[in-house]
Amino acid sequence: MTSKTPATHDEKTGAAAPARTAAGSILPKLWLLRHGETEWSRSGQYTGLTDLPLTENGRVQAREAAKKLAGVQFDAVFSSPSIRAVDTAGLAGFPDPEILPYAHEWDYGEYEGVNSADIRAKNPEYLIWKDGVPGGETLAQVAARADRVIERVQAGCGTDADRSPDATPLENVLLVAHGHFLRVLAARWCQLDPIEGRRLVLGTAAVCVLGWDKRTPAIEKWNI
Repeated sequence: MTSKTPATHDEKTGAAAPARTAAGSILPKLWLLRHGETEWSRSGQYTGLTDLPLTENGRVQAREAAKKLAGVQFDAVFSSPSIRAVDTAGLAGFPDPEILPYAHEWDYGEYEGVNSADIRAKNPEYLIWKDGVPGGETLAQVAARADRVIERVQAGCGTDADRSPDATPLENVLLVAHGHFLRVLAARWCQLDPIEGRRLVLGTAAVCVLGWDKRTPAIEKWNI
């Protein structure tokens, strides 16, 4: 008996069918939305736990992001607890996201509010990905929080990250969060060291899609 190759498109709608595990479980896609512009993101200041609002331009960016997400049916919408993320979610069409307290931005410690260009003026070799931040989180700690998001999204689908095999698998999930955190999250989704997030430039209110190449975790779209 020959096995039937799983369809790559829905025969009725023509849309791409969701990727599945060997056992047939759906492999979820994680959509990412970085919050819109704030005063500090515009000026280049590190913004970790400081709860800044969006600028008017940031609000416009968030509304524009709604167009990039149009037509996607999300099983869950998550947000960082920061007001800039929650407001971005609402302006993008998702006014009541579930707050994930561990999806906040990197805690920059003594570098909170400091312009990265000023740090490099004193230390030209400085790179946050390898040098870290005094008095704040380590990159490993940020990655551990990112891994918690991945475990939540992949619950019930039978991947290595699945810690809740009895959960109902999700197909499409949206997370609204922050630049550095989402870059680390993307690296961890792809089973890479968190430092590889340094290669993934991410603009304010940009949309990304983390998914699969067959059954290998992959970046499907980035910084759109």
